[in-house]
Amino acid sequence: MASIKVKYRPSTIADHEGAIYYQIIHERKVRQLNTEYHVMPEEWDENRSMVTTKQSSERKFLILSIRERIRRDVERLSKIDKRLDAAGLSYTADDVINEFRRYASECSLFNFMEALIIKFKQNGKARTSETYTAALNSFKKFLCEAKRQGRLRKDEDMMFDSLTSEIMEAYEAWHKQRGNSPNTISFYTRILRAVYHRAVEDGIIENRNPFRHVYTGVDKTVKRAISLAHVKKMKALDLTRAPALDYARDMFLLSFYLRGMSFIDMAFLRKTDLKNGYVVYRRRKTGQQLTIAWTPEMQAILDKYPGNPTQYLLPIIKTEGINERCAYRNIGYSINYNLKKIAGMVGITIPLTMYVARHSWASAAKAKGIPLGVISEGMGHDSEATTQIYLASLDTSAVDKANSLIIKSL
Repeated sequence: MASIKVKYRPSTIADHEGAIYYQIIHERKVRQLNTEYHVMPEEWDENRSMVTTKQSSERKFLILSIRERIRRDVERLSKIDKRLDAAGLSYTADDVINEFRRYASECSLFNFMEALIIKFKQNGKARTSETYTAALNSFKKFLCEAKRQGRLRKDEDMMFDSLTSEIMEAYEAWHKQRGNSPNTISFYTRILRAVYHRAVEDGIIENRNPFRHVYTGVDKTVKRAISLAHVKKMKALDLTRAPALDYARDMFLLSFYLRGMSFIDMAFLRKTDLKNGYVVYRRRKTGQQLTIAWTPEMQAILDKYPGNPTQYLLPIIKTEGINERCAYRNIGYSINYNLKKIAGMVGITIPLTMYVARHSWASAAKAKGIPLGVISEGMGHDSEATTQIYLASLDTSAVDKANSLIIKSL
């Protein structure tokens, strides 16, 4: 077994930080493993071989962070040494150091998560890669702010065994301070938890359940539907002199006419999906195939705009060979911005977005007699998948008939 000690190398310049390093001794051979941790001479306790700080010190959080990182490094080195020794093969102090460096470079949370994101993209799971990227960027931003406040080192990555329940609680509190809702916070923490569990499955880390004290559920959201009366007012607006508002209104109405079709599904709806008077497509979120009767109201909106030169049916993504997902997102941001202006014109008090069209159709559908088992009020199911399972069991013609009644009510 190797001997692992924490050492301090003072600076050659007076009143400057010295460096922390690890000394690994195995079979009488001594090796040094340098770290990026630096502390002042008075912050090093030679007798106990550890960094120390006073309660009143301005560097208290930084020093405590360094001490915790040292503890984890030594624990990791000890585990590596035990594993090599248990293998029954000859090994050296250099082997211990090399394995430690390999773990640090390949098994950090950031590296592991970035590799997953690349894999999702390669497997055609673009939406999943985007949500994982959003969660990673959010967590990096949290760490960056913690570093600026002196609670973490500026160069600190996040290793899996550094992901503690205390850090996750601090991350949750950071989101709350920013005014984020429980569902928004849970969105990020559930992704981080999924990544952590993958690392556990891969044998990178033992499960220490760092998410046990943070919320990872899903609350039912406040109803985001508007009435048919408000949809009528939107439809009746004369927006001929405001093309951007007119376009936003048309896309909202089209989503409503298409039984609350999500904007991403609208954007990537292909011309070949419209055949014999029906739109047949698969939801990008659930993969379920849906069939919707194409009505004169839908065609009237489509006829207002020049033919799309791309493979896509609707006037959303109009240039191929670019980052189409980026284009659809930017157009979506613009539409939602203009919808809020329209909301003010017709007296809508809730934040008006494309997603409101989905909720609004669901409420109208209930009022027109679609069974509660198919669409509960405001799509109040705990998961959208449940709603789609009910839809799949219903005769499509019955849904189309109800949709026709809804559209004619406008």
